[in-house]
Amino acid sequence: MSDIASKEVKVPRDLKQRYATPKQKMPEQEAKERIHNFREVPFGLTPEAAKLEAYRCIYCKEPDCMKGCPVGIDIPGFLHLIEAGDFAGAAQKVKETNVLPAVCGRVCPQEDQCEKLCKVGKNTKGTPPVAIGRLERFVADWEREHGQVKVPVCAPATGKKVAVVGSGPAGLTCATELARLGHKVTLFEALHKTGGVLVYGIPEFRLPKAIVQSEVSLLEKMGVEIRCNFVVGMTRTLEDMMKEYDAAFLGTGAGLPYFMELPGENLNGIYSANEYLTRINLMRAYDFPKSDTPVANSTKVAVIGGGNVAMDSARNALRLGAKDVYLLYRRSREEMPARQEEVHHAEEEGVHFEFLTAPVKYVGDESGRLKGIECLRCELGEPDASGRRRPVPKAGSEHVVECDTAVVAIGNGPNPLIPRSTPDIETRKGGNIVAKAGGRTSKKGVFAGGDIVTGAATVILAMGAGRAAAASMHEYLATGVW
Repeated sequence: MSDIASKEVKVPRDLKQRYATPKQKMPEQEAKERIHNFREVPFGLTPEAAKLEAYRCIYCKEPDCMKGCPVGIDIPGFLHLIEAGDFAGAAQKVKETNVLPAVCGRVCPQEDQCEKLCKVGKNTKGTPPVAIGRLERFVADWEREHGQVKVPVCAPATGKKVAVVGSGPAGLTCATELARLGHKVTLFEALHKTGGVLVYGIPEFRLPKAIVQSEVSLLEKMGVEIRCNFVVGMTRTLEDMMKEYDAAFLGTGAGLPYFMELPGENLNGIYSANEYLTRINLMRAYDFPKSDTPVANSTKVAVIGGGNVAMDSARNALRLGAKDVYLLYRRSREEMPARQEEVHHAEEEGVHFEFLTAPVKYVGDESGRLKGIECLRCELGEPDASGRRRPVPKAGSEHVVECDTAVVAIGNGPNPLIPRSTPDIETRKGGNIVAKAGGRTSKKGVFAGGDIVTGAATVILAMGAGRAAAASMHEYLATGVW
């Protein structure tokens, strides 16, 4: 915990005033304006609003909020620094354990993690928790915009060489921590830009690519070598690479899209969410013909799914000019896994939500192009293994949702390239790599973490796995004990 936090654990005298201070609003683009551009939707907090929001923290003796942070940020410490007006100090406090604060402040589900445990929100009915995520974003943006970003100090060189495969959240975090510890790190990325899901999966209006690249650029300043367009498992096998490196971390994510295996799935106009978002976000399909990786010109788009990826796909479709966008979800709104903020934004922007709707067949025209999706109405039955009520189709409720483009956003599986080309790495039935605490796999010297181990999850959980693996790798590199 920070010096300020440790000195101020007693209950503040102005406790009632802190509770009475309203949550500060974060201004954003109007819905009618933002559906015509790809600029970021929220504008961020002003310095005055940030200090007021941080003032809402009540200096808990036992800050439960920290228990909800997968990377262990000293939340009270950085909030108290903001309250005092020390924005640079607050940014450095966050970056002691979180190397991507501008990213996490934008896309992490704080409402289910740190903010869910905030005592301000739990102690008084109707009082919202402190907006920890928005404040994390604020200090990271302030630091960058004021030229205050500092390159992390690295320990003396150890002489050990480490390969980090995949430049998503897990890989970036692991590479940063290993470089801090003095190891020579090479980061391998299959695509032409670093960032993984941060650049190919999350839309510009939710996470600007320039912010990702700004945070990634620190790695190079720390001495990390970055090699793009390098597909481990094809360009070179992991087995061969381990002859050169003392250890390796696999953070290749969950990039294999799932489909529903419905009749008509091969019709033109049907995309996986991975392809759809990658074309738009990384290949700049929104700037066609200046960029030459387009998506179909669509009038009516149907997105299948209820998570954040489905919301991102639907909101992208609107910005690409679709007249109507339908989101087909087989459960009710209460069961949707997407962040409520993203659902709210999608509703504001005009996405049509079709709840309790299950696709059963794609319908095409004479030329083999999609023209609709046949669906069944559902009702909710008993809870399934996920704890959500199981959708039960209603007989005789068949109907067709007209569309010329469909985006399937029902989840992703692990990238199979490395497991297929490395037979001595143990995997589970679904293809995820088996890793013990600290990320140790069945192959000596090889560690893994993030979605390739857990399945598709959140940015911050992947970062937590990358950080834990770096600590474990450092121990292995120092002792040689496996």
